[in-house]
Amino acid sequence: MAATPREVLEQLMTGIDSGQWGELHLLYAEDAVVDHPFDLPRPSRLVGREALREHFAPGETLRREVRSCNVNVHETSDPEVIVAEFDREVHYLDTGRRFETGYIFVVRVRDGLIVESRDYTNPAGHLIGAGMTAELIDLVKEAEA
Repeated sequence: MAATPREVLEQLMTGIDSGQWGELHLLYAEDAVVDHPFDLPRPSRLVGREALREHFAPGETLRREVRSCNVNVHETSDPEVIVAEFDREVHYLDTGRRFETGYIFVVRVRDGLIVESRDYTNPAGHLIGAGMTAELIDLVKEAEA
């Protein structure tokens, strides 16, 4: 029996919190689509499991501790769709900086795999928390161009 949307979402959040970056793409369908409407310098879309593997790969080298908290999961009238509101605390070990931001994930799961997701968060805060202010400035300049 395929995992439920709630179970898949829990696997995703647990995988991120425990640093299993090399395995996260396996929670997605081959043709999954993930939108990041607040990405910088402009919204982005990842299409396919391979694109997601590449997206998650840098997480393997970042030295950080991650914890999801204040999790509220909302089931919808569509049995494939689940919405999660949560906060994520991140401690960047190289800089000593700590960062917390809110997230909203709207996820569609079919046959135990994520087929669509819209992930809302604060990417600027993550760059600042990681000590990547110069990169943030470059992204803002690119958005202005």
